[in-house]
Amino acid sequence: MTTTAPETAKTQSANGSHAQAEPLLSLRNLRTWFELRRWGFGRAGTVRAVDDVSFDLHAGEAIAIVGESGCGKSTLMKTILGLHMPTEGSVIFEGRDLSTLDAKEMQWFRSQVGYVQQDPFGALPPFMDIRRILGEPLKIHGNMDESQRQDRIREVMEEVRLTPVDDLLPRFPHMLSGGQQQRVVIARAMLLHPRMIVADEPVSMLDMSVRVEVLRLLQGLQKTHNLAVVYITHDLSTVRYFSERIFVMYAGEIVEQSRMDDLLRNPLHPYTRALI
Repeated sequence: MTTTAPETAKTQSANGSHAQAEPLLSLRNLRTWFELRRWGFGRAGTVRAVDDVSFDLHAGEAIAIVGESGCGKSTLMKTILGLHMPTEGSVIFEGRDLSTLDAKEMQWFRSQVGYVQQDPFGALPPFMDIRRILGEPLKIHGNMDESQRQDRIREVMEEVRLTPVDDLLPRFPHMLSGGQQQRVVIARAMLLHPRMIVADEPVSMLDMSVRVEVLRLLQGLQKTHNLAVVYITHDLSTVRYFSERIFVMYAGEIVEQSRMDDLLRNPLHPYTRALI
């Protein structure tokens, strides 16, 4: 059962104007279950990684999915991204159910959603320089000539403060600091002018000295581009930077949802209190 504070996602968002707008993303009774393999005569079981999750996300709104390892937040993220198909329920983006999209429509969806991975070094191809890493998505999705692609690469690098651009373009990922690598990942997520960003523990593998910088960068991008943001984390201390609503996930379910300030001040569910 979900514990809900007085002003919550089910009744209204942090911004009253959202209540009148069509949501950009809607999850409806979403379940993503996995069947366990059966060995011998043993009985196969089911892992209910995501179990009956519903919420709306509007343009310009940031939410956080919070929980410890194994709670189901990573499976929820992959289902939102279309990497897992739900067992039941639906993921609806701009009024379109992802399960009904053909290959061309799914390519469109991927151009609308940027993905910021947890491990920046693992997310970047080690054999490509930065120019090629950022150029590939534009070749696949963008209708640009070479000059336009280079202009866009420079524009987004400057926006995420990867400067001097000419010095960094020919470098390979191993030649960059962890903070610079994550800025490349963020730049790649922003290349195609997405409407939504999904950020998976984006600062958990960075030095403490650069975590706040990266969080503030994401916050600035969200406000500048009116992005919807789904922020996945186990660390409640990072949520306060830009998430308006918090969803606490435990054993595949959303056990509490609330505005950030309300939840941190008055957590209702025992699991939430343990996280804090």
